[in-house]
Amino acid sequence: MKTIVAGIDGSEHAEAALYFAAEEASVHKAPLLVICAWEIPMLIDPMAALPGEWFEKLHEDAEGLVQAALARVKESHPKVSVEGKAIEGHPAEVLLDQAKDAGMIVLGSHGRGEFATLLLGSVVQQVIHHAPCPVVVVRVAE
Repeated sequence: MKTIVAGIDGSEHAEAALYFAAEEASVHKAPLLVICAWEIPMLIDPMAALPGEWFEKLHEDAEGLVQAALARVKESHPKVSVEGKAIEGHPAEVLLDQAKDAGMIVLGSHGRGEFATLLLGSVVQQVIHHAPCPVVVVRVAE
C-alpha cells in the first residue's frame, strides 16, 4: 500500500485517527506520514505586523505535536516507518497536497477549532470532497 497520511491537531479525535492510521500502516506494511498544519488565526488582521516570536511559537507548537505523535507511534508500532511534518498553511490544503500520492488519508471527525461541536469539521469536509485517495474519518465515542 502507498503512504498513509494522518492529520493531527492535538485533539482527542486526531489522537484516535493517529492510532487508527498506525494500525493500518502496520497491517499493510505502509509508511505513515503524520501532518500537523498550522496557520495564523483568521481573527488576526493579515496586515498587522506580528512579533516574530509569536509566529515561531505557532510553528514550534505544531512541531511539538508532530514529535509527540511520532514518539507515540514508534512506541506502539515500532515496525512502522513513520515521518512527520509541521507545515504552515490551511489544514485541508496542506493535507490534500501532502496526500497527492497517498493510499489513504486518516482524520479525526473534528478538531480543536471553535466549531468543534459540528457533526463533521470543515477540514474533514474539504478533504473528503477533494481527496485523491480514500479518506477514513475516525470518531471518538462520546
